[in-house]
Amino acid sequence: MDPDFAAGFQDANSPTLQRSNTPDSPLIEVAAGLIFRDGQLLIAQRYPGSHQGGLWEFPGGKREPGETFEAALVRELAEELGVRVEVGELIENILHRYPDKSVHIQFYRCEIRAGEPRALGCHALRWVRQARLREQDFPAADARLLDRLVREDRLWVSAG
Repeated sequence: MDPDFAAGFQDANSPTLQRSNTPDSPLIEVAAGLIFRDGQLLIAQRYPGSHQGGLWEFPGGKREPGETFEAALVRELAEELGVRVEVGELIENILHRYPDKSVHIQFYRCEIRAGEPRALGCHALRWVRQARLREQDFPAADARLLDRLVREDRLWVSAG
C-alpha cells in the first residue's frame, strides 16, 4: 500500500483502506447523509449512465475545495433532495479505491429540519427498513457501512 495515500488516515475514526490496482487514482471527497424516519432509512438511486449508474446510495455529494464535509452535506442535500438538514454524528469514514478513482466518504446522521425529500439530483428515492436494506444494490465503497447498518440496531434509533 502506498504510504502517501494512507497518510492522515491513521486514527480510530479514519477510513479503512480497501485496495485496488491503481494507487495513483484521483481522490474524490464525498459527504453522505443517513436520514432515518419511522424505522426507515432514505436511499437515492444514481442516474443510469453515471458512474455506478442505477445503484443505490446514501444521498450527498462531493466536497468543494475549502468546504467542510458537514457544509458540503448541507449544500448537497438541499440541491439533491430539496431539504434543509442538521448534520449530526459521524457514523462511518471510508476510503475506497475503484479502478479509475478513489473516494473518501464521510457518512453522517442527519435530521431533516425543513422540506420533504424529492428526487431533484438523483434518479429516485426510496425509504427502506433495516431488514430490506440488503435487497438494494449499492456501490462497493458502501459495503462496510451496509454491514454495520444491518448488524447494529442502535444506528436505527433516533438520536433526538
